[in-house]
This record gives sequence, C-alpha cells and structure tokens, in this order.
Amino acid sequence: MKYLIIILLISALFLSCRDNYTKSKSKTLINMNMANLDTATFANGCFWCTEAVFQELKGVSKVISGYTGGTKENPTYEEVCSGSTGHAEACNIIFDPNIISYDELLEAFWKSHDPTTLNRQGADVGTQYRSAIFYHSKEQKEKAEFYKEKLYSEHIYESPIVTEIVPYTNFYTAEDYHQNYYDKNPHQGYCTFVITPKLEKFRKIFKDKLK
Repeated sequence: MKYLIIILLISALFLSCRDNYTKSKSKTLINMNMANLDTATFANGCFWCTEAVFQELKGVSKVISGYTGGTKENPTYEEVCSGSTGHAEACNIIFDPNIISYDELLEAFWKSHDPTTLNRQGADVGTQYRSAIFYHSKEQKEKAEFYKEKLYSEHIYESPIVTEIVPYTNFYTAEDYHQNYYDKNPHQGYCTFVITPKLEKFRKIFKDKLK
C-alpha cells in the first residue's frame, strides 16, 4: 500500500507538470501569433461603420472602436460627441501583414467613405467624424501620404481631400456597448439604413478580400 501511494503521488506530479507545460506552450504560441500582427488606425466617420467594414476583410484579426487625436484623457462617448475633446471616433485595426497589407487597408479606407467632406460623413457632423489616418511608423506615414497625393493627382475626387495624416498617440477604447455594435444590433435604425447599405457596397468592391 505504501508503494502504491508513492506511485500515485508521482503520477499526479507528472500530470501537473504536463498541464503546466501545455498551458505554457499555449501562451507562447499566442505571443508568437501576436508578434506577427500589426496595427492600423483609421477614422472615417462613425466608428460603428468603420468597425463593421474592416471586420469583413481577410487578415484582419480584430477591430477595436475608440477615441484618438484629442487632448481629453479617458473620454466618454458623450464627451467626444460634444466636440470638446478634440478626439475622433476611430478604430484600431489589428491585422496580419502576411495576409493583408497596409496598402490594401488604405484602399479600403479611401473607398469606404468620402475623404473630401470636412468633419462630416453623411448625416454625422462634427470634428469627431473627421477623416484621419493615425500612422504608427514612418512607413505607414509615407504610404498614406503617397496614396493621398496619388488620388489628388489623378483627380479621383472633384473636391480636395481633407483627410488628416497624423502620428498615433493615445487611443482610448470605447465603452463595451460600442464594440461589435453592428453584429450585436443589425436591426437598429442606424445599422439598417446606414451601415447595411455601406457594407453591401463594400462587399461588391472587395469581394475577393472578404473572409
């Protein structure tokens, strides 16, 4: 009996070690996967729209709605809507550059809103709805400026492009109820009459890049 107890204790010890190894291995794999991802930050109107659009693309791992570009720390939605914080409604787009490039994300950005309307997208009016690219690196800045100039020189739009290209600073994640808003509220009025038509148009243009 004494030897049986010893054997059981040893077996339990090895089982625990195996479990810990498996958990440690899983964490390592997650960290390795995260290391392969990059971030793009765009503002192009209501972040419910931006989020819904970019979630459609292959290679986009996650889209986080939030506030950036202003001076107020940890702003609320109500404060941002007042226009007093300087923040824009924006999205952090976490993507795998091995699947989708920053260039392709920029293409989706330009084609999913009107970059010529100052502080406005449709009926959404205010500085919080401005068109802006918040770059995370010198390379992102150069690419954003290149495509903005290209669109201008090729006269793609009748009016001047007013999109800001500015450095990424702080990003404040929006309240939980804003995250995955369209998926959670597809029949809400704004979703039905604004986001759904935008998505249908987007899916036709980018049908080869959808998930």
